[in-house]
Amino acid sequence: MASRVEPFTYRSVAFDHNSMIDPSMEKFHEDILEEEQTSYFVSNGCVDIRGRIADKRTTGGWKSAPFIIVNEVAERLAFFAVGVSMVTFMFREMHQTIPSAASHVSEWIGAAYILTLLGAFLADSYLGRFRTIIVFSTIYALGMVLLTIQASVDSLRPPPCAASPCNTKATDSQNLFLFTALGLIALGTGGIKPCVSCFGADQFDEADEKEVEKKYSFFNWFFFAINMGALLGLTVCVYIQDRKGSGWGFGVPTAALIISIMIIIAGLPFYRYQKPTGSPFTRFLQVIVVSMRNHLRGIQVESDANLFEVKSMESDILGARKLCHTEQYRFFDKAAVLATEPGSTKNRWRVCTVTQVEEFKSFIRILPVWASTIALSISFTQFSTFFITQATFMDRKLGPDFAIPASTTPIFGALNALILVPIYEKWIVPILRKRTGHPRGISSLQRMGAGLFVSIFALLSAAVIEKKRRNEDYPISVFWLFPQFFLMGTAEVFTYVGQLEFFYDEATDGTRSICSAMFLSEIGIGSFLNTALVNIVTKATGGEEKGWLRNGLNQSKLDYYYWILTAINLGNFFLYLLVASCYKGRQVVVEDVPVVELELEGSRD
Repeated sequence: MASRVEPFTYRSVAFDHNSMIDPSMEKFHEDILEEEQTSYFVSNGCVDIRGRIADKRTTGGWKSAPFIIVNEVAERLAFFAVGVSMVTFMFREMHQTIPSAASHVSEWIGAAYILTLLGAFLADSYLGRFRTIIVFSTIYALGMVLLTIQASVDSLRPPPCAASPCNTKATDSQNLFLFTALGLIALGTGGIKPCVSCFGADQFDEADEKEVEKKYSFFNWFFFAINMGALLGLTVCVYIQDRKGSGWGFGVPTAALIISIMIIIAGLPFYRYQKPTGSPFTRFLQVIVVSMRNHLRGIQVESDANLFEVKSMESDILGARKLCHTEQYRFFDKAAVLATEPGSTKNRWRVCTVTQVEEFKSFIRILPVWASTIALSISFTQFSTFFITQATFMDRKLGPDFAIPASTTPIFGALNALILVPIYEKWIVPILRKRTGHPRGISSLQRMGAGLFVSIFALLSAAVIEKKRRNEDYPISVFWLFPQFFLMGTAEVFTYVGQLEFFYDEATDGTRSICSAMFLSEIGIGSFLNTALVNIVTKATGGEEKGWLRNGLNQSKLDYYYWILTAINLGNFFLYLLVASCYKGRQVVVEDVPVVELELEGSRD
């Protein structure tokens, strides 16, 4: 039973005819005190751990965000440690062929990002973001433990090969154990990935100008955390696996992940929690069904006054604020036309509220932006595929006794992000803010556009350098790859953070995790599309023996493939400009609600 919070009371002095205090001044003083008290509480419906409207003085902001950022570092460390080592583990330890191992890892990465849609659905609909993070982090940790056990116990792997080629294959039970572990990791990372960034953004109140600025700063530092985890996974964990074996190589990130779960739980008293709002897909379907039914019945939208909305301060969607009516996609307004049947306003399969219709409009409004940035995900896939393959055939020596492992070369891109994010946050944003007047210097759409533009030059650079590498008679230095890694990392800094901002800001209260999962799913879709494009190019140019992409990189024409990606990115950039120029954002109904009512509402059972 939640404790009832008593209304604020203010001490006042009875008016005395001999007093010099005017009654109107006394009332003014009380109004000021009430306004100050009201400003202490969030306006976005978030509650504290006790179910009361969250107090800005004790919850949220940078009091809670560090717990979330540390958790993200450990999660990314674990994911990248497994990702960069799994092909080698499958080839050397599980005796799979290189093409088979590479295919399995690509499919695993794609599945992990597609599963973000499942985690987002559960978070928005039933569990809430924090519970979803804890549940799927536990699943993630279980998968990591199973993988560490398999890497450490000899009976769970085939015996070592005595000669090459190796004819000793893993048994069905050994492969089942491996794919079970990888499946749990994919499910775990997919479940928590769309929730962590949204949960972090929930810690900042959109109606508070100071907290809004801090929220956008959080997105930058969140991306910084992603790259810090990637850097540690690509260096420390790869080094440990190289020197100590796969057992230690997987064991260290497993321990880090378990510790990170403890850290995020430690922040319980400081978090702000957004209540789940029920299934958004059910609400979407209701809007489609009702609007189609009314259209077939010949019902027209005569005026905005004819549209139905509940008269309460909050919307009919639990925990969500009301949304303003917009003129875009007016066909779906027919779902909110008041029906003549008595009692029909209670049944959302008969009539929907304006807020419910606008929630659906907001979702379909972002789909063109989402679709016009998928092509960039194909380019990002090169980080873990052909960029690393290029490094394998280059001079990676640093002195007589040390060579840079090819699988760690993506740190060039990660280092760029670690350097660029603080510079952008501390110096570039203030300069741009003065010139444009925008709180973040440039809008999230402009930031994504900048990333798409830079990606064109990243692939162009990759094509030029690959042609140089192929035409030389000796291996050139791996540092020739730095420009393409640097430019692609720069594109990622602009685009990824821009997407974090855009899909959170433009989502409604009930669809934020889903919208976050939408852009994360691009990475999985990009992975699958890259595989499809490689297969198409290989078959169209003569196969693996005579085509552009052959078994041997030195005989291939990988630079031609990079030129294709450059052309795709160029065309996609112009498509994005068209989509972004037509985009119209959403609006929220902002109402002044007394602090007493907010507290009583937050303390209900």
